[in-house]
Amino acid sequence: MSEENNLVAVTRTEFGKGAARRARRDGQVPAVLYGHGEDPRHLNVPARQFAAILRAHGTNAILTLDIEGTEQVALTKSVVVHPIRNYIEHADLLVIKKGEKVTIDVPVVVVGDAAPGTMVAQDAATISLEADALHIPESIEVSVEGLEVGTQILASQLELPAGSTLQADVDTLIVNVVAATSEASEDEAAEDAAEA
Repeated sequence: MSEENNLVAVTRTEFGKGAARRARRDGQVPAVLYGHGEDPRHLNVPARQFAAILRAHGTNAILTLDIEGTEQVALTKSVVVHPIRNYIEHADLLVIKKGEKVTIDVPVVVVGDAAPGTMVAQDAATISLEADALHIPESIEVSVEGLEVGTQILASQLELPAGSTLQADVDTLIVNVVAATSEASEDEAAEDAAEA
């Protein structure tokens, strides 16, 4: 695990909206660390470093927390971002142990170009996997290179990284390749009507 995922966390002693606002004003993100039957621990983590880790490694980032001299590995379970101001309001972190399996939602990324005259519809943006907690894939790639109209890719057809197992329904539709002509002609008709 890289050094860049190390964060120094401080135990929170104040709670409530006022305390959370003060923490955020001081450049900290209020977080709760839980799991493995341990009591939840209320922490503050540095906002700028935490946001940089999420940008670099996605929402399933693995963190090494230094909590008052004790090292703890954690998975970013959920992050609440302010809808307007776009700052992290709160995070839930899950205690993980080496060799442990976790179930997470991994982004699906479509790559390549389908055959001419087609349009690619992505029906699932994420897919649920079980993976080693310290080797979570950042994304799953689906190639649509040269695919013809009528081609569908299901969850069961995804190439998963070694050690990962599919947790979603095997018949979940990921990508559907359809004819682009009908939608293009609708767009042209709408443009003609707007010009008239």
